[in-house]
Amino acid sequence: MRLVIKIGTSTIAHSSGSLNIRRVEQLCKVISDLKNAGHEIVLVSSGAIGMGVGKLKLGTRPSDMPTKQAAAAVGQCELMYAYDKLFAEYNHTVAQILITGDDVENAHRHKHFKDTVFRLIELGAIPVINENDTVSTQEIAVGDNDTLAAIVAVSVKADLLILLSDIDGLYTADPKKDGNAKLIATVNAVDEKIYSLAGGAGSALGTGGMATKIKAAKICTDSGIDMIISNGAFPEMLYKAVEGESVGTKFIGKK
Repeated sequence: MRLVIKIGTSTIAHSSGSLNIRRVEQLCKVISDLKNAGHEIVLVSSGAIGMGVGKLKLGTRPSDMPTKQAAAAVGQCELMYAYDKLFAEYNHTVAQILITGDDVENAHRHKHFKDTVFRLIELGAIPVINENDTVSTQEIAVGDNDTLAAIVAVSVKADLLILLSDIDGLYTADPKKDGNAKLIATVNAVDEKIYSLAGGAGSALGTGGMATKIKAAKICTDSGIDMIISNGAFPEMLYKAVEGESVGTKFIGKK
């Protein structure tokens, strides 16, 4: 399988912005094992701004653009250092790709982006893709990394997109407010009812939320790609997702 795995800020960083070492070590171990089993892996990783907040000891996510971009510049180095070090322990090479909205909206640049990703896969490397927050002048030009992950999944003709977040999946109501909320295991169509279940923003250090994940699901399923939302606190769930077992919420691509 060709897998695109999106790792949210809340999955790889503590609320302080510092690296969640145990979590990231587990993630890299499981992903390396999946790659050893023959699967092709593309990562879309958030966390640059969040980790920059921790590294610069800012305390909270900045609201002004220059400080966000400064945090991204510092945090991206930290992020890639961690991935490079941990994947190298399992003899895997990572490659950094930073893109902006223009790289997916401009046909010529989009082709070069896809060619690079495909060549990296052929060479056995793991592409690690993030929005280039250091030069982007919007919150992120693509919209968010959930949307970016969906665009990447469609671009590379992935078999499955897995979004790792701080929630188990899509619920019938907000599980933090409603004790009777139930996890929805399968979604066959992203319709108005599904959109209505999406809430607001995600963690304090991240930019996503359920609404951006539903948007990503729509992009994927319209292109015939399955998508799963799962809790990134349990990296071993990736094995079950790849093996077709029920994990989180699975959105079924239109065939």
